[in-house]
Amino acid sequence: MSLARTASQTIGPFYNFSLLGDADNDLTRRSKDGPLAAGNIVEIKGRIIDGDGKPCACALVEVWQADAEGRYGADSDPNFSGFGRTLTDDDGYYVFTTVFPGPVPGKGNAWQAPHISMSLHSGGLLKQLNTRVYFPNDKANEDDPVLSGIADEGMRSTLVASVTGECQYTFDVILQGEGETVFFQL
Repeated sequence: MSLARTASQTIGPFYNFSLLGDADNDLTRRSKDGPLAAGNIVEIKGRIIDGDGKPCACALVEVWQADAEGRYGADSDPNFSGFGRTLTDDDGYYVFTTVFPGPVPGKGNAWQAPHISMSLHSGGLLKQLNTRVYFPNDKANEDDPVLSGIADEGMRSTLVASVTGECQYTFDVILQGEGETVFFQL
């Protein structure tokens, strides 16, 4: 059996068969046929766009989040994976199925609004990029220490997904230039 590798790039080449499983973009269960996690199931999809406005094909997108009750790790819903990854398609699109996350405690007894942490790896990037996905019309966004720490409304808005349907959200990531997504150093 012969395996073709992906094109040479800063983060690769790598073999897709060993990096991704069939359901790695579905956080609602720990195994493909396992029981569903508790909570409202949502779909988040979007595009990764480079500085020239072109799609980033074959970018690795990773997400991690709290469960529906705002818990991580060993304390979270045993059916919820909490972590997912996928590659963008030729047009730069990705999609994740997950549960709507609960609010989580932050520093100094401040609560963080429901959000999903996202990490991007792509050709031309020497380091991963880290951002967050917040949900529109959530009153907790007003007091979230991360969102409220960004003074510029335009920049803050790059972290908020758009509603595209019932339990469906779009979150596009612009790597640089006009409308550039806010990224964080971890």
